[in-house]
Amino acid sequence: MKILKSPLYILFYCAIASFTFAHCQIPCGIYDDRLRLKQMREDAETLHKSVKEINRHSVAEGSKSSQQFVRWVYNKEAHAEHIISVMTDYFLTQRVKPIQKDYSKRLEHHHAVIINAMKVKQSSLEDAVLKLKESLRVLEQYYQ
Repeated sequence: MKILKSPLYILFYCAIASFTFAHCQIPCGIYDDRLRLKQMREDAETLHKSVKEINRHSVAEGSKSSQQFVRWVYNKEAHAEHIISVMTDYFLTQRVKPIQKDYSKRLEHHHAVIINAMKVKQSSLEDAVLKLKESLRVLEQYYQ
């Protein structure tokens, strides 16, 4: 198994592994907070549409509607998970620091996004999506 120990293989593995995570944890110093907020707002809009489509297809009959229902549920799960991942892998590990004088309030606001995204995953209620969107709006005060 010489190939597994070769420097080229290790370099290749590290390069591939770096693309699979939401953001590095080495601290690289490359931060674009507004871009990540924009991505999460887009995820929230997609979640909103997903919830509407899930509710529409849940009362419709037919195999095509059943297929679309499953696809929208999967879509909802993926976008909610992306928000949770960005919040934990990027914001909470890289941007929220215990030395900030409003640390507790920041932590509370960031945690609210994670909780609200989890609640969207657990239900198909439009109200859950609206709460998620509001919690994302609250974060904007920190990343202008």
